Amino acid sequence: MIAVISLFTAIVLDLFVIKSKLITRKVFWTSYAIILPFQLLTNWWLTSRNIVMYNEATIFGLRIASAPIEDLLFGFALVLSVLSMWIFWGRRAPSDER
Repeated sequence: MIAVISLFTAIVLDLFVIKSKLITRKVFWTSYAIILPFQLLTNWWLTSRNIVMYNEATIFGLRIASAPIEDLLFGFALVLSVLSMWIFWGRRAPSDER
């Protein structure tokens, strides 16, 4: 449930608070397509080696590359939030620092 809330929060932040509208841009999805395989590889490594373990009662149950789907939701929310904040703080920087 927390993963869904974080995803929703990141989308609201992007579209309505910061108004960067990254999720509507091709460049964002291209960037995410580059990031996703590395996230899947890392998730697979950590979960298949039992370095990171999840209580089955606290996850949705669907796994991709050995990791719960929540990992992908959190990862997407993290990437979207960080890039949105990058744009936000870039807009606020004095013109001589841009």
